[in-house]
Amino acid sequence: MKQHKKGLVIWLALVVLLLAAALLVGSQGRAESVQQAMRDAVLHDENRIALFGGKTVSPGLVSAFTVTGFLLAGAACLRIFVIPKFRLSPGRLQMLLEEAVGLFDRMAKESSPHRNSFLGAYLFAAGAYIFTGTLFELLGLQAVTAAGHPITLPAPLSDVNAAIAMGVLSYLVILSGGIAANGIKGVGKTLKEFSLPISMSFRLFGALLSGLLVTELVYYYVNLSFVLPVVVGVMFTLLHALIQSYVLTMLVALYYGEVSEKAEKVKKAP
Repeated sequence: MKQHKKGLVIWLALVVLLLAAALLVGSQGRAESVQQAMRDAVLHDENRIALFGGKTVSPGLVSAFTVTGFLLAGAACLRIFVIPKFRLSPGRLQMLLEEAVGLFDRMAKESSPHRNSFLGAYLFAAGAYIFTGTLFELLGLQAVTAAGHPITLPAPLSDVNAAIAMGVLSYLVILSGGIAANGIKGVGKTLKEFSLPISMSFRLFGALLSGLLVTELVYYYVNLSFVLPVVVGVMFTLLHALIQSYVLTMLVALYYGEVSEKAEKVKKAP
């Protein structure tokens, strides 16, 4: 017990020493101000990437292509090499996959008892994309901008365009459930929630962007970037990956279940 306490004290003393050294070293002379760094983190109007040597695009688009390719390749490998070997007595990977699929399947069945087969598949796909895309920034993959400067690829959904696309796609899925269950009446029920795609898009974008901006500020002012930026970045990223995956999928499931509920016909009195 004493050895554990001694090790903890030494570790804390080392952390404090590194932070003190980082603050005492002074600025290393950044080329851009903190205002410019924050603006570019939101708008991506400075550090843009030439896609295949052609038109310059936001780094978030490159991140989105990378995450999508990784998910598709991972899904193909699981389908070819892992799923055919499933057994009645599951291993760790099989249990993990079954629990992940079961989580979204239960969410779909509880929110929409009538129509949930497609809903469960979409919730799983959306949740996996948000979770993986948010964790993607922890990899720290580097790219070169059109101006020749190195840049770390951000999370895809920290770009407002990607967040809006996810919100609109989720709204179209909800609309499809209303049409499949109630026809034209389902369109009317869905269009009542006209602010839903806006709220989902900007909730997702704001949550992910807040973590990105906090991490940018910590890296900007703590010159040597020891310990604290790593802790802050990992903490915000993990929290946002879990919370935003759950929030968006839960909202889609609830609204989908509401609009896909079959309208009861009122019998006329004789």
